[in-house]
Amino acid sequence: MTNYSDPLPPIPEAGARGTSGWVGWVAFAGFMLVLMGTFSVMNGLTAIFREETLRVRKDNLALPADYTTWGWIHIIIGIVVILAGLGCFAGKVWARTVGVVVALITATLNIFYLVATPFLSAGLIFLAFICCLALTVHGSEIRPEGR
Repeated sequence: MTNYSDPLPPIPEAGARGTSGWVGWVAFAGFMLVLMGTFSVMNGLTAIFREETLRVRKDNLALPADYTTWGWIHIIIGIVVILAGLGCFAGKVWARTVGVVVALITATLNIFYLVATPFLSAGLIFLAFICCLALTVHGSEIRPEGR
């Protein structure tokens, strides 16, 4: 039987048993994943509802597709990225794995969408690679002690 009054185990700090300063980078990657997902969702909503604000016609995109299609792709990927970022804060292995995969998908997606939103896409590509680095190098260090 589970006692729900037990406090959650604390997330280890840098220097705690088996951890290093990279714990902060993993937490940063989780935060950046949430931020990247939020930007992707906003980018998708813009593509669906305000496509006239984008820089080029849909025919000039690297992968010509309707902006509504691009919008839904951005929204779906953005939601998955947000969930992976939230899971990284809990130290879940699945969240780190999904976080790396969707960060790479986001980077690839934004390479094809670069001409429509150049600064946002370039920023998301950069953040995706930083997140991949932090999650793959020392991702396991954010797990609470005893797990």
